Amino acid sequence: MVKNLAIGTGRRKTAVARVFLREGSGKIVVNGKDVKDYFSIGAQVSLVSQPLLVTSNANKYDVLINVFGGGLNGQAAACLHGLARALTQVDPNARTALKANGYLTRDSRMVERKKYGQRGARRRFQFSKR
Repeated sequence: MVKNLAIGTGRRKTAVARVFLREGSGKIVVNGKDVKDYFSIGAQVSLVSQPLLVTSNANKYDVLINVFGGGLNGQAAACLHGLARALTQVDPNARTALKANGYLTRDSRMVERKKYGQRGARRRFQFSKR
């Protein structure tokens, strides 16, 4: 049985990521797929692995991530947040480096709700004078 060293929950918009940190060689698996297969855009792949690079733990841990909700950009940011939280559990000294880069802060920006009598959150229906 594989033992989890730490578990972190990351959130962004409506995406939630559960991150499991294990002893290993630096492999990142997202929803059963390799991180490069799951996130097709290179920027998203590098965003997910950013906390490992900042704390210089790139080839020290295997990362297993279960993520759901939202779109791929939100999911990538949720993975980053969860991984940063998990790394602080394993190594409390890494907290300063992660906090300095802003990886421990939950990005609280959410989609504004649609208002009644309007087409969107702020967009009004077209006004007709006649």
